[in-house]
Amino acid sequence: MSPAIAAHEYSPWDFWSEASPSEREAQLALQQTVVAGRPGHELGEQCFLSELASIDNDSLRLGDRTYVAAGAYLTGDLRAGADCSINPYTVIRGRVTMGDGVRIGAHTSILGFNHSMESGTPVFRQPLTSKGIEIGDDVWIGSHVVILDGVRVGSHSVLAASAVVTKDVPAGAVVGGNPARFIRWRVEPDDTGVAPDAAADAAARGTEDRPELPEPHEPVETPPAVLAALTTATVEPTAEHTRTSEPAPEPARDLEALTVPVPAPSVVTTGPVPAPSVAGTVPSPAPLIGTSAAAPDDTVGLAERVAELAARARDEASVVLQRAWNDDLELFADRPGTAPTVRAQADAIEIAHLLLGTAPPQASAEAQIRRLQGWQDAATGAVAPLDADGRQREGLGFSHEDVAYHVLSTGYALDLLGSAFPAPLTWVTAATPERVVEFCESLPWATDAWGAGHHIDGFGTAILWTKRAGHPIPAGVEEALFGWLLLGADPHTGMWGAATPDRGLLPVVNGFYRASRGTFAQFGVPLPHPERVIDTVLRHARDPRWFAPGARNACNVLDVAHPLWLARGSGYRGDEVRELAARLLSDALPTWVPGAGFSFREPSPATRGLSETEPGLQGTEMWLAILWYLSDLAGVSDALGYRPRGVHRPEPAAALR
Repeated sequence: MSPAIAAHEYSPWDFWSEASPSEREAQLALQQTVVAGRPGHELGEQCFLSELASIDNDSLRLGDRTYVAAGAYLTGDLRAGADCSINPYTVIRGRVTMGDGVRIGAHTSILGFNHSMESGTPVFRQPLTSKGIEIGDDVWIGSHVVILDGVRVGSHSVLAASAVVTKDVPAGAVVGGNPARFIRWRVEPDDTGVAPDAAADAAARGTEDRPELPEPHEPVETPPAVLAALTTATVEPTAEHTRTSEPAPEPARDLEALTVPVPAPSVVTTGPVPAPSVAGTVPSPAPLIGTSAAAPDDTVGLAERVAELAARARDEASVVLQRAWNDDLELFADRPGTAPTVRAQADAIEIAHLLLGTAPPQASAEAQIRRLQGWQDAATGAVAPLDADGRQREGLGFSHEDVAYHVLSTGYALDLLGSAFPAPLTWVTAATPERVVEFCESLPWATDAWGAGHHIDGFGTAILWTKRAGHPIPAGVEEALFGWLLLGADPHTGMWGAATPDRGLLPVVNGFYRASRGTFAQFGVPLPHPERVIDTVLRHARDPRWFAPGARNACNVLDVAHPLWLARGSGYRGDEVRELAARLLSDALPTWVPGAGFSFREPSPATRGLSETEPGLQGTEMWLAILWYLSDLAGVSDALGYRPRGVHRPEPAAALR
């Protein structure tokens, strides 16, 4: 009778707390034989290696408290962090990297290599290939899972038992099946439940190679003046124009739709209107008549639903505005219970102009003009944000995020009221070509392309108001801005900046919208790589973190709709663009809340209670514009009976020359 096998060979998690001194000594001796004379082998504190495991690695690094149980078979290059478990009969081969806290069930195979299989040569004679496998932190891999070469598994994800994982898994996703498909979120990407620094550090640990895309059909002629920049001040983020995007669960789908490519960095990088709701209460969305989820290609039915929504919005516009009016301060807030903001005044003016054809009825147009103009600093032309009591903050310049956005919101609000800024905008009038290039290059394209695009949008719009007012613009400033943008556009994406491991293409696409809106769109200049823009946007729109039902918000949908509309002239991938637009439009129409308007973020059971799912002026103004762009792409915009005229106007506002 053979001797009994010690339980800890198969269940080693309690070894260091329960083992006898002699067993501990034997384990340390075994570890020494594994690492002795092998420079690429390192074991952390309180690791465990079963005597019944086959460990034949070229290099092996295990973090503290990581164990390898009986029957495991390890070859190749393995690097595992702390607190990882490699359970019985797990096979890990090839080049594999794991973060901390990766738990691997029994009989799982993680295969970081593959055979070639060209015809004419037996497989056993063909060379091996290896892309490697990367697994983030806090990942639970069930029993009998197979992970194939080249896959990246994001942190906090779960791979269900017997899953066959052939494509990348986003951080926080739960996947299962053969091939593995998305089931739900275990941890939403923006709400990891761990320290922010740790979460950012743990999000999928590498970048995917830039996809090979064809070059654009037409060459881009770059203006000769490409020189320098406007301000060396750092960008200062604030709350008024913050983008919050917390993804929500969605039904199972192919993991290809979950893959978030990360290109290599490019730097230049009709019913009655209800009474207004009580402050702090939000009516529930009411389904529109006839909104029975028409198929996206049902153009007639979609047009009818669009027309019905537009009629309801016009009927309820006065109620929506009154809901956000603060009688004590005689100012608009975004929604009841919140403080007034400069943007809320502008949003109210845009909504009233779009739906009522007048200024908001809460105050005369003249009074609103005086207020907006009175907020402009006579010395710099900047409009600072308000504090909770409706008073302006002091000492803020154009590098402040809200001040930069007020160039758009306040300027277009005044324009809709038939007026303009009274003072010059020194952001432009004091610029030089050299300082413009310096300004562009100082923006965080590689880490926050949206923030960079935000400030380009502000500066481009400052040029618009300066031209409209007849104030002199220093020679070369416009050429420097557009030249920098033309030279800096990545020919593979058509955009500026770099994707990030945790957010994929979101900052790039959102930043492109902002930068192109204030420049190419606002002045009617053709995009340098329109077909690449369409490719990038369509790829981004497949990411369920931002476009699953309940995950979508106004910024993310607008920032897809506007670039597709701007690049539509080529007709490239037109059927796909129309299908996407019709689907997003169909999903957005039922989200109007009677007497309250649209929320910034699409409401869903998973997001109930979040402030961004409460209807407000910002969500209403933005979604009304989004509906126009989506309707126009889907061929039903005539049914709306309106066309945006302010910040989100589709036509150019001026020409460069």
